[in-house]
Formats: sequence, C-alpha cells, structure tokens
Amino acid sequence: MGNLNERLDSLRALIQEPDFLDGKGLSNEVNIRIFCYDEADEMAVRHFVGQLKTDQSLNCHLVEYDLYKLFLSICDDMGITEEIPDVEENDGPEYLLDQLHGSVGEGEFIEKMMYSPHERGDVILLTGVGDVFPFMRVHALLESMQVDFSDVPILVMYPGEFDGRHLKLFDRLKPNDYYRAFNVV
Repeated sequence: MGNLNERLDSLRALIQEPDFLDGKGLSNEVNIRIFCYDEADEMAVRHFVGQLKTDQSLNCHLVEYDLYKLFLSICDDMGITEEIPDVEENDGPEYLLDQLHGSVGEGEFIEKMMYSPHERGDVILLTGVGDVFPFMRVHALLESMQVDFSDVPILVMYPGEFDGRHLKLFDRLKPNDYYRAFNVV
C-alpha cells in the first residue's frame, strides 16, 4: 500500500481537487472512494482525520460520520444501550447480533446522517468502519447511501482491502461484493 504518510498527504490534496468534489472521471458512477489502510495504522489514520477536521485551510468541508458513534447514538435513541450487555450475557452474542441487525439497519444510519442542503465542497467522511463491525457492514450502508448522498463525494477510511470489486475488512474477513466505489491513493 505504500508509505502511509505519503498516501495521507496525497489524500489531503485529492479531497480538495475540483474533479474529486464534482466526481469527474468516474464514468458516471457515484462518487464513492475508499482509502484502504492496514489496521495496524488505525491510530495514525485517526490522528490524520483529527487534523483534517480542524484544518481551516482546506478547500472542502468535511462532514465526518464515525459509524460506531452513530451506532451507539441509535441504540441510545432506541433506549436499548443499557440492555445490550445483559442480553449478550443471558442469550449469547449470536442472539444479540441477530436482535441488533433486526433493530438497527442502514435506514437508521442514513436518518442520522441526513442534512441539507448539501453544498458544493462537502465531503462525507466515514470513519469507525472497523469499530462498528459486525453491527454494520459498510458495503450495505454505501449501497443505501447512494440515493440520498449522490450529489456529494463519500470517502471511506477503510481498515482493509478493496480490489475494485470486493471489500475485505481487516484483510482477513470474507470479502463482500461492492463494485460502485473507487480506490484512492
């Protein structure tokens, strides 16, 4: 994957380019980009994202959504957060996961992420992909986001690999098909 710091510097430059912001050069595909990195580099990527969010000189407006924090907020809104440990202890982790998948889906995430108006220069930045697993799979969320966020670029900070067709979280888990995104630097 190359030198992480160089790739992050290139990413910082890329997200400010007019072609990136307008989705040009993507063959009429949706403007979804994946920045893959080794999971061991998670803290460096988090530091980079923190710096980006406070950088007043950027020629774009980052709208970050930490998927794990969104998940916790959704659980809080549903009043189930405090019950989760007891359900897992009493009924097991598989039962808990089934219950959460039945209660918290892509629609709930998108509802939390909705804002308007979308402005030229906005960049949706999805983080927390590894933290929210297995409660939410990013390929399913991206598929659902296409309708409501087709006019702004989406950048996913992804701890794993994307070969242009398959997303493989942590470079270990069974890959999921997703073909509508593009790798960046």
